[in-house]
Amino acid sequence: MSRSLRLVQAFAALLALALTGTACDGGVRGTPGGSGVRDPYFPKAGNGGYDVGHYALTLDYTPATRRLTGTAVVTARATRDLSAFDLDLAGLRVDSVTVEGKDARWNRAGQELTVRPHDDLSKGEAFRTTVRYSGTPRTLTDPDGSEEGWLPTADGALALGEPVGSMAWFPGSHHPSDKASYDITVTVPKGLQAVSNGELADQRTQDGRTTYHWHSAQPMASYLATVAIGHYAITRTTGPHGLPVVTAVDRTQAAASRKVLAKIPEILDWEEYNFGPYPFSSAGAIVDRRGDAGYALETQTRPVFPADQLTTPILVHELAHQWYGDSVTPASWRDMWLNEGFATYAEWLYDEDHGGKSAQERFTEVYEEDDEAVWAFPPAKPSGAAHISDTPVYERGAMVLQKIRQKVGDDTFYAIIQGWAAARRHGTASTADFTAYVEKKAPHRDFGGIWKDWLYGEGRPAHP
Repeated sequence: MSRSLRLVQAFAALLALALTGTACDGGVRGTPGGSGVRDPYFPKAGNGGYDVGHYALTLDYTPATRRLTGTAVVTARATRDLSAFDLDLAGLRVDSVTVEGKDARWNRAGQELTVRPHDDLSKGEAFRTTVRYSGTPRTLTDPDGSEEGWLPTADGALALGEPVGSMAWFPGSHHPSDKASYDITVTVPKGLQAVSNGELADQRTQDGRTTYHWHSAQPMASYLATVAIGHYAITRTTGPHGLPVVTAVDRTQAAASRKVLAKIPEILDWEEYNFGPYPFSSAGAIVDRRGDAGYALETQTRPVFPADQLTTPILVHELAHQWYGDSVTPASWRDMWLNEGFATYAEWLYDEDHGGKSAQERFTEVYEEDDEAVWAFPPAKPSGAAHISDTPVYERGAMVLQKIRQKVGDDTFYAIIQGWAAARRHGTASTADFTAYVEKKAPHRDFGGIWKDWLYGEGRPAHP
């Protein structure tokens, strides 16, 4: 072989290596996963290129200093070849990142933590990312002015995530379309309790600090994850079929909350009769002091209530979310009415079945009252990120369900709402998925007018 030919071959080999690259030398076989999943209202929420299967969060928090130290182990599967991927994390200091035990390069830009693993990831490959982080977690302000994220309280903290607040206390893919199971382990000073979703798997005290390990086996959207730290009175009872029911009530509010919380088993039994089997392996509630959050939230298995908002209708509402919103989760934040319309309608049905006004009477009252806010926009098309929790999403969303009930009658209607909860159990769904499901279950009915006037139509329809 001539010297010139050997040079040509060597150059060709180097060129091929440069073009294809290898994982260990930093070459790129895959592509970056991308930031955000293009949600119509929160375009940076979530991330592309992978699907999370499990979060293992290990947190250590001291209320006196408001310092949080965390380790997040995120187990995911690549949905395409990846050279890099993003996690959502607002604030906090990243101390280290590894992927499959190997140090990874990373950088921050706003809420995006971009990770470049040592080895490229192949489509279908399962991988574990470990992020160690620390600092003072933020309280975020929603577009509608409400607060979420990590909320310091008089004796601890309360973590609430709707719509994107969970990124204030752990890195992840923070969009409702990416659900996962969770293990949340929280260490706090001895004498405080740490309550989270699911079941308490372990509790131990050592060196003046107590560790609580909570396990959630069923898939959960990150906005439904919670941690409540403080002085709580914890009660364990059972619901339907021996379902574990755990309530944690701020000790200053325990006596005032007892009567309403005692209704949880009865409400769950009623909701099972109407909506189908309860979708999770435990239930309960967290009741905090007045003003700590300012709103109730359907955090999975254990909804959170400010003490001054704990009423029977709101308890019915947040427990109904366990079916509609938590188990069947909106595919995007545009589909919020599938959460709130259903939960509001559950209030109407409960009132109807317990000696109050009928759902039709509630429908007529909303239609006839002079409240322009109800007709500000269609329930399936909120006018912006600041309005996904406005009145039309709740009240007009419930009115859509009553219109369906009027159209098909009670037997078919209950078959629809129970079947919907069963068909989409532990999954996600869009408004288009729901309308298609209704049409499939009642094929000889024309729902075009309901969709046009009540679900997507502007203003108040001409006829109720």
